[in-house]
Amino acid sequence: MRTSRLALAAAMLLGLGAAPALAQDETDPPSDFTVSGYVQGVSDYRFRGYSLSGGDPALQGSINVNHASGFYAGAWASSLDGGGPILGFYGDVELDLYAGWTGPLSSALTLDAGVLRYVYPANDGQGPADFWEPYASLSTTLGPVAAKLGAAYAPDQDALFGEDNLYLYTDLSAGLPNTPITLSGHLGYTDGILAPRLLTLQSATDDSGFDYALGATWTVTENLSVGATYVGVDGSAGESTYDAGLSGVVADDTVVATVKLAF
Repeated sequence: MRTSRLALAAAMLLGLGAAPALAQDETDPPSDFTVSGYVQGVSDYRFRGYSLSGGDPALQGSINVNHASGFYAGAWASSLDGGGPILGFYGDVELDLYAGWTGPLSSALTLDAGVLRYVYPANDGQGPADFWEPYASLSTTLGPVAAKLGAAYAPDQDALFGEDNLYLYTDLSAGLPNTPITLSGHLGYTDGILAPRLLTLQSATDDSGFDYALGATWTVTENLSVGATYVGVDGSAGESTYDAGLSGVVADDTVVATVKLAF
């Protein structure tokens, strides 16, 4: 009797030990693909310093598919103002399609490179509006500060009136210790057809200019965040022909508020 009970107990222990192993065997391995994205509302859609929503709020969102190898593809969209001779040319919606690769070059340096296609589906046939732009950036950390240096170059295209455009930028960010707040800074330089003074019709020849931003983001929950960013760019609307309604591009300094829900 004692032997049979010991055998029964041993069988039960073996069964309990085997159950997790069986459950683990039946669990699917982690997928090489992950999907992420967000939706957000902004008080003004600022693109490299100037507004593409006419100074009004915009609704934006993205979806991104990442592979374990570092390759990724995705889409980003925003509402536009659709007014004036410049913004009216693009319509009411911007859709950005992109694909690229990101990964470490060393223990301290990360590369992100790809190509982006700007699509304006509500252009209404007013002429070629879509254009493409390769990009690349290097990221690192400087103590508690995350730093990025990047470039984007759009070659000659019909949508850019046969001209090209180069954009160089640097981003810095750091979290405040023991708080859910992150501070960020941005400095960008444009050389080409998308220069701010050209787009605000302040100049027909000045094809370069700087934009800058200083902001703070508060992470409310794991998925919800709110932020405020001071944005400035060469060429204010007060000095341009915007007041006469000729451009439709707002370039005066402003504070942009953001509410973002990530998934």
